[in-house]
Amino acid sequence: MIGVPGGTRSGCMTGVISLDLALRLRAAGLPWTPASGDRFVIPGRDMDEQVFVVSELTIDVHETALGRLLRFNGTTEWALDSVEADEVVWLPREGQLREALGAAFRRLEPIGDGWAVVTGTGAAEHREIDVDAERAYARAVLHLLTG
Repeated sequence: MIGVPGGTRSGCMTGVISLDLALRLRAAGLPWTPASGDRFVIPGRDMDEQVFVVSELTIDVHETALGRLLRFNGTTEWALDSVEADEVVWLPREGQLREALGAAFRRLEPIGDGWAVVTGTGAAEHREIDVDAERAYARAVLHLLTG
């Protein structure tokens, strides 16, 4: 399935974390093994706002001698047959971000019109707040990766 869930609002994608935040997570070292259901964008090709979804039906992952390749099947109307995985930016979902927090995750709290993700070790706690829970999780993961 290829699609844009919700279009754009104020220059950023809705329903997913921002490209900037996803790029920061990648730069901080958040690992990604492409799997069915994963969302991604192809930056730098005038498609930054187009969110793609890995699916066995239309986009699947192939291991090659040159690395992972994301292949677009059944898209004869499109000139893009495949793209290397390192050319795309993963947009992790809330559950994937929570999983990346591992044992550091304490809780998700409603805060006014937004959400706080609370992480910690021992007695020390850290809060990341955003209007969207998924973005709050992403900020918490970024904090965990960058200290």
